[in-house]
Amino acid sequence: MRNMTILNELFLTGLSELPALQFPLFLFFLLIYLLTLIWNCLIISLIVTDSHLHVPMYFFLGNLAGLDLCCSSVTVPRMLFDLHTNRRKIPITTCVTQVFFFIFFAISEVFLLAVMSYDRYTAICQPLRYIQIMSWQVCMQLVSGVWCLGFTYSLVHTLYVSKLTFCASDIVESFFCDLPQLFQISCSDIFINILLIFILGGFLGVGSLILTILSYVYIFKAVLKMQAKGKISKVFSTCTSHLTVVFIFYCSVMFNYFRPSASYHFPGDKLVAVFYTVILPLLNPLIYSLRNQDFKTAFQSVLRKIFTSK
Repeated sequence: MRNMTILNELFLTGLSELPALQFPLFLFFLLIYLLTLIWNCLIISLIVTDSHLHVPMYFFLGNLAGLDLCCSSVTVPRMLFDLHTNRRKIPITTCVTQVFFFIFFAISEVFLLAVMSYDRYTAICQPLRYIQIMSWQVCMQLVSGVWCLGFTYSLVHTLYVSKLTFCASDIVESFFCDLPQLFQISCSDIFINILLIFILGGFLGVGSLILTILSYVYIFKAVLKMQAKGKISKVFSTCTSHLTVVFIFYCSVMFNYFRPSASYHFPGDKLVAVFYTVILPLLNPLIYSLRNQDFKTAFQSVLRKIFTSK
């Protein structure tokens, strides 16, 4: 009868059970989170304030920085709280809310990466029509579609997760609430939930990936026809940055969600979760900005203004 008791709270296992590691882990991930906040906010501020960055590519990049900022803020503060206080209990309502926002921001990033690929395809393969095709009205519609589609997708999953009951176990093998870990401890039938991931998630995720791959197939074909080496180098720099982010993000998501069984627990689950919830939101702005001359110029301009005013 004990196992059939309906639970109202769950217990997050966190990153480590060793007491000696709690404070070092807290300091380490606090530093990463602060750097994530600073770097993504800097990216957004530069895009908003520098008129040279008021182009579609940087508009989408600003949205990506915003999504990374939100995605990290959904999981990391809770993880830091648990590391600091060693209180790992979380109400199921709070857990489901965290699931909603995490899926919302994560799947929106999937769609946005596909939009950014299409933007690069248009800029490189149809440069004469680029301004006409990627007008500000179209950019706003694309970004609005990304956020609306992400919200709808997340809402569907959250509604079905909220119907689950948890009675077999109260231990979530993670430092935050996510679908695979909740499925492992649910005593309800999760067939519909798994079906949604593989059909709806697979369709949208694979569709976005195909759009990205096709965009870059045409981009590389166009690059091979270019004569100017400087232009080729600039195109490859922009494209490789985007492809790096796409590759890392998709590998992490597929490892976490598309597994052979919802009850199967991989030893590396927590490590992968740390990577795509904590490390990746910091890496994304670094990958884009450190190899981007426009960002370097904008940042240097800001620094000159600061020191000149002083």
